[in-house]
Amino acid sequence: MFMLFIISSIIVPVLKCCGTETSTYTTQCDEVDIKEIMDNERLLVAYIGCLLDKNPCTPEGKELKRNIPDALQSDCNKCSDKQRENADAWIEFMIDNRPEDWTKLEERYNPDGSYRTKYLESKHNATSNVDESK
Repeated sequence: MFMLFIISSIIVPVLKCCGTETSTYTTQCDEVDIKEIMDNERLLVAYIGCLLDKNPCTPEGKELKRNIPDALQSDCNKCSDKQRENADAWIEFMIDNRPEDWTKLEERYNPDGSYRTKYLESKHNATSNVDESK
């Protein structure tokens, strides 16, 4: 009886709290202004350094770093709409404006290059659609 009490009062709540499967990532960082980071060289370099383990991370950077592998593997299916929007903006910005840094990040988090390919195909399709509408 005592063992049942231990299981029901301690272990079950811990498992519920710390379970590995969650439906979405935390939204605590959704209010981060991604454009401000991309427009500010100091912030941008700090975040890139965090993601590459070259310098300390902010709490938001730690959260991002923790979620990147799963988000890439699952095509961001646990992302909120805002997180997906920010991820797309970040990837587009990095590929178009900071290709050397993107290559380093890609080697670490997306070595098969699938996100670069997906973005370039999307960009090509968008350009083709604009050309066809003229």
